[in-house]
Amino acid sequence: MTPREGEKAEEYVEIEGEGAEVPVAAGEFAGAEGAAEVEEFTVCDPGGGPYALVAGPDGALWFTLVHSGRIGRLVPGEEPRSHRLDPDSGPTVLCAGPDGALWFTQYKAHRIGRITVAGEVTGFAPPTAECGPFGIAAGPDGALWFTETAADRVGRLGTEGTFTEYPLPVAGAFPSAIAAAGDAMWFTLNQADALGRIGMDGAVTVHELPTAGAAPVGIAVGPDGSVWWTEIGAGQIGRLAPGGRITEYPLPDRSARPHAITTDAAGAAWFTEWGGNRLGRITAEGALTHYALPTPAAEPHGIAIGPDGAVWAALEIGALARLGRAGTGA
Repeated sequence: MTPREGEKAEEYVEIEGEGAEVPVAAGEFAGAEGAAEVEEFTVCDPGGGPYALVAGPDGALWFTLVHSGRIGRLVPGEEPRSHRLDPDSGPTVLCAGPDGALWFTQYKAHRIGRITVAGEVTGFAPPTAECGPFGIAAGPDGALWFTETAADRVGRLGTEGTFTEYPLPVAGAFPSAIAAAGDAMWFTLNQADALGRIGMDGAVTVHELPTAGAAPVGIAVGPDGSVWWTEIGAGQIGRLAPGGRITEYPLPDRSARPHAITTDAAGAAWFTEWGGNRLGRITAEGALTHYALPTPAAEPHGIAIGPDGAVWAALEIGALARLGRAGTGA
């Protein structure tokens, strides 16, 4: 895909609102800074491109290496390992599946991949060619649900390999991240400034966001059923409460470009600031804490709660960052 003005030429996922990083001087940033130390662990060379990560069923962190075509595995305290795919496949987002394996999208290869904890890889091609699969998550029905950015569809893949695709009622919406919430899946519509909800019967509802140009990307669901998302274009974090109320929380640095988001057991949301070079935490009351990354221009993307209870983020420069349990530094 043709990069937007300011995007790096090697970027291949055209997320609305991503652009050249704008540095923010210390005196310009007014958010509360967390005191916990952020550690960084090198997992590949700078060209590998860690993008997304998730806690696996084997007590390890699994992550995608988007530029080198690999799936990585890291047990905290041990050396990282990786499994080779097609170098040009573009493994992007991954999730823990209901079958004890890890499932991932291959944006460039237009495929869904599956890797066991033993490293055995299988691939599945969706019915729609050139569909650009991006987000993926396990659904409440025991299947994998994924977005098709280039086809305006949401797909469903059973663990036995059967596909179903559901067209969306909005054209050019660029469906991006996806997450399970109760008996449905919620997903961001990056270029439509909206969220989508799809039931297990395939019925789709679109919810427009209050802010024009919000360009939502990451999405996650809290233990109370709240849906959280990042607005990379507006520099905001959004929350949909169980009762249906939408709240948008502006970040102190509106050019921070929040990208991915996850939630912890306490109900707080954690997110990466791709343009601000920080990790952030926000509560339902809007209390914000930020944690600066040690390495400048680290390009944080994916974020997850690790098997050790710490917050982990994928840094495209070739590392994973670790913040202690719920920000305590443990």
